[in-house]
Amino acid sequence: MDTKYPSYNPELWGGVECTINRVNNTFRDQLDETGHYVRNEDIQQFSLIGIKKIRYPILWEAHQKNSQDEPIDWKRSTEILEELQSLKITPIVGLLHHGSGPIFTELLDDKFPEMLAGYASKVAKQFPWINFYTPVNEPLTTARFSGLYGLWYPHLKSDLAFSKIFLNQLKGVVLSMQAIRKINPKAKLIQTEDLGKTHSTPALKYQADFENERRWLTYDFLCGKVNNIHAMWAFFIEAGITENELNFFVENPCPPDIAGFNYYITSERFLHKCSPHDFDISSTGNKFEKYSDTDSVRSKKLTGLKSLLKEAWERYKIPLALTEVHMSCTREEQMRWFKEAWDICKELIKMGITIEGITAWSLLGAMDWNSLLTRKENNYESGVFDVTGNKSRKTALGSMISSLCKEGDCTHPVLQEKGWWHRSYPQHKNYFSNTVGRPILIIGCHGTLGVAFTNICNQRALVHRALSRQQLDITNPKQIEENINRYKPWAIINAAGYVKVDEAECNKELCFNLNTHGPANLASLCQEHGIQLVTFSSDMVFDGNKESPYTEIDYVKPINTYGESKAKAEKLVSNIFSDSLIIRTSSFFGPWDKFNFAYHIIEELKAGKKCRIVEDVTVSPTYVPHLVNSALNLLIDGEKGIWHITNEGNLSWYQFATQISESAGFDSKDIIPITRNEMNWPAPRPVYSALESDKGISLPCLDKALVAYFEEKIN
Repeated sequence: MDTKYPSYNPELWGGVECTINRVNNTFRDQLDETGHYVRNEDIQQFSLIGIKKIRYPILWEAHQKNSQDEPIDWKRSTEILEELQSLKITPIVGLLHHGSGPIFTELLDDKFPEMLAGYASKVAKQFPWINFYTPVNEPLTTARFSGLYGLWYPHLKSDLAFSKIFLNQLKGVVLSMQAIRKINPKAKLIQTEDLGKTHSTPALKYQADFENERRWLTYDFLCGKVNNIHAMWAFFIEAGITENELNFFVENPCPPDIAGFNYYITSERFLHKCSPHDFDISSTGNKFEKYSDTDSVRSKKLTGLKSLLKEAWERYKIPLALTEVHMSCTREEQMRWFKEAWDICKELIKMGITIEGITAWSLLGAMDWNSLLTRKENNYESGVFDVTGNKSRKTALGSMISSLCKEGDCTHPVLQEKGWWHRSYPQHKNYFSNTVGRPILIIGCHGTLGVAFTNICNQRALVHRALSRQQLDITNPKQIEENINRYKPWAIINAAGYVKVDEAECNKELCFNLNTHGPANLASLCQEHGIQLVTFSSDMVFDGNKESPYTEIDYVKPINTYGESKAKAEKLVSNIFSDSLIIRTSSFFGPWDKFNFAYHIIEELKAGKKCRIVEDVTVSPTYVPHLVNSALNLLIDGEKGIWHITNEGNLSWYQFATQISESAGFDSKDIIPITRNEMNWPAPRPVYSALESDKGISLPCLDKALVAYFEEKIN
């Protein structure tokens, strides 16, 4: 970066989703569920992306579980914090993150603030060198979810419960900072809160106005602004809060040193009259009427991050930070979202607004936030790292953040398209123009994989060109070169190939041309032109003698022509272009074509026929949309080498047919088990060819895949 000119780049921070919260009588710990406690490499991985500060928890519930007086084991926190010190990453320590405290207290406990401050004092004594604290993350948000909406413990829905929960947390912040500063006078408060705003129809403007006053309360209270002329004073008095309780904050101001704002695409809300035709409505209301509270982005009513940060600056004139920038979505949309936030921060710094940092959140992803932690479904969303399979793998988002740290900018072909929030909200699947930038070139667009890649690239707004086998013959290097020069792709996905396993035994030359020599041609030209390549292999590269699922490192030994053609392709492609991505998969079924096992079973049963299905061959069925989305993620991440991608689980073809039958509402008695010998297949099959990945990737279980199939399948 040229140092002759002033840098307008904000400092790049990181954060881990670390919530320990309570729903009914169940406590959930995000760091446990994402495997952080048992992975020793995480902190080192964080340092490699170049972050300067990290929001890291020393949470009350994790250290003082059963009693206020119990001895605290600081061993792991000490190891982590010392490692951060050695790597020159400054911790911003959180003490309570959407929590209600340990089992011996709760958010409505009058002693809650003093007990939290007592814990804060112990942390400060143990780690006197820590200078940055967030005693309570998003107290207003937690109060709404716990006391107003009833989602989290203590599951109440009243103004009084909301008010007491909110003020207890804020008092805890004030007392905690007082206790910490007795030990470390230099300690600074980085207070976080959601940067939301409410929009509405004219009839509900009164409610929107109220919520837009309420949204500033965390900072107004801490800054000592909530007095008897404040717009929200009367609300608290009417709810049952005493003047003495409110005046505590006037008498004990604790203004944040940095106001940390968390902004999500759903942070802005739109209130409107309930209607049975509304899309994904959330019914709520006040004491006067019921209404719907939906994402403003769906109604195109966004104020936007830039304007909201300017509002915060004008209101407080204290340094700001974006303390959570994250989106639960596809990899490219995560990248587009973060890059947009980065560019906005740079613009605001140029305008003279102090933006201290922007936080990559969440470094390790998160679990079940799609239900706001109210359901345990193990629904994982990746972040800067993907920890599927308990391995910490840097995603393209991580690579982008590394580039921003080191260069102040980043490039990736997926950033050519704007995020979906800038387009009309998708009421259908195909919602972008597909005309801008270098494309992904999809070869074999009429096959099962080609159709799926085309559909999903449309859904994900990935610029692409889809060619049939007639338009591009992969056995013809000259045609490949011509199409590379014509379309200038940044990646090629080879969805073409010979797929007829039995016929391959008597059509060996054609099979090897399409499955072996064609991919080798693509590898050679992709290597020459600097293009990423994705090509597909099969479970049939194995002999079936193993009794547990095959992983990427298992020995390849095909027993039929089709398997041999794929095995030789793997070797050739790897030797020619080692950066190629080779995906082994198995037993497709998908919703967008009729040439798959699931469709065949359903059609036979519809016709009243019996289905004779092999019971002594074990496979790993793969739902094609899951496969394609995962393959695109790996492509965007820049991964290479051989990867296994199948849905979780393995079973016989007969068991699979039975599950399909039952899911479709048929009687499984019409599924008749037979042996592979009764099939008289010309090509021998591996008896056992189940796959799993040793590289930290997995697809949803087969049950979820079947649910998705029946929701999407063609008639």
